[in-house]
Amino acid sequence: MYRAATYLAFQAGVSYEDEAGIMKLLQKKTIRFEPGDIQQVFIDDENVTNVIRTDEITNHVSVVSAHLLVREALQKKQQAFASAGGVVMDGRDIGTAVLPNAELKIFLLASVKERAERRYKENKAKGYDVDFEQLQKEIEDRDHLDYTRKHSPLKKSRRCHYCGYNEYVYSRSSY
Repeated sequence: MYRAATYLAFQAGVSYEDEAGIMKLLQKKTIRFEPGDIQQVFIDDENVTNVIRTDEITNHVSVVSAHLLVREALQKKQQAFASAGGVVMDGRDIGTAVLPNAELKIFLLASVKERAERRYKENKAKGYDVDFEQLQKEIEDRDHLDYTRKHSPLKKSRRCHYCGYNEYVYSRSSY
């Protein structure tokens, strides 16, 4: 949802820093999901599944997601979506802020290098010209912003299953 909000700002020419402007856009639009081999994301009737994964959106989603009003609005939408049950959600604050009482919470963490390698391969497969070192830097920057943001920072939830992975070791622990 935060990627969709970031795309809305980009598409409308609204600064990623403009919380009020982004909120106006969110109030006018509907973000929804449809199942598929890959979950499809729509803003109103526009399928934005691929465009929200572009570098422009990826590199600015942490700026948009740091806004308190944006977080509150999207967290309410996520909670409403989950209220019917039978939902699997992923995100950087699902277990701590959106669904703190979820039946099952998994904190999955891979090293920056592992995530950069995965994204590098995905982008190459799509025909994008990518620089591995730049990808690593972008992931590190996004992590820093998300771990240190004031509202709903990225952190491991209490009472979650932890799975960590890097190029050397896979570790797992339960609460």
